Amino acid sequence: MSTRLLLATRNAGKLAELQRLLATAVPGVEVVGLRDVPEYPEAPETGATFEENALLKAREAARYTGLPAVADDSGLAVDALNGMPGVLSARWSGRHGDDAANTALLLGQLADVPDERRGGAFVCAAALVTPDGAEHVLERQWRGTVVREPRGTNGFGYDPVFLPAGLDRTSAELEPAEKDARSHRGQAFAALVPVLAEVLTD
Repeated sequence: MSTRLLLATRNAGKLAELQRLLATAVPGVEVVGLRDVPEYPEAPETGATFEENALLKAREAARYTGLPAVADDSGLAVDALNGMPGVLSARWSGRHGDDAANTALLLGQLADVPDERRGGAFVCAAALVTPDGAEHVLERQWRGTVVREPRGTNGFGYDPVFLPAGLDRTSAELEPAEKDARSHRGQAFAALVPVLAEVLTD
């Protein structure tokens, strides 16, 4: 099978994260992103769950490119908001990918929520679909609380307002290697690595 693996994202941060994880675990695999393959029509993320959206993106990527494809869907599930923004995390403010607006809206919605009820989790579902139709998907969570003011410049999305359980620094204040080892996406991708190793070295 091809030693090229497509990560179905245009997000440079996600791409770098998976490249770091795979570099040591599956040597010789070249991880490419959507910017590195011919464009194809991307369907909207219509799934009701992270798992559905991840599979949707991975299936589409494998079908259009003929490469084994990994896709993830992730977001922040806040307890006081009944698990929202959830699958709507990237477009919570109504504009897809506007991190500042999404974060400001979330903080506004939680303004009156006391500290002890500001718990939540980053959730990531990671899916692998191969051109021959094999599918694998798994989900991981990273628990923590939502702080009142953004802190830190690493990461993206809600990282500056997410304080992981047991730490005194937000996700955006962690070094990339620290974040990889702990985060929802790091955990999900790490759990997917043995499956990738098996599939890509067949």
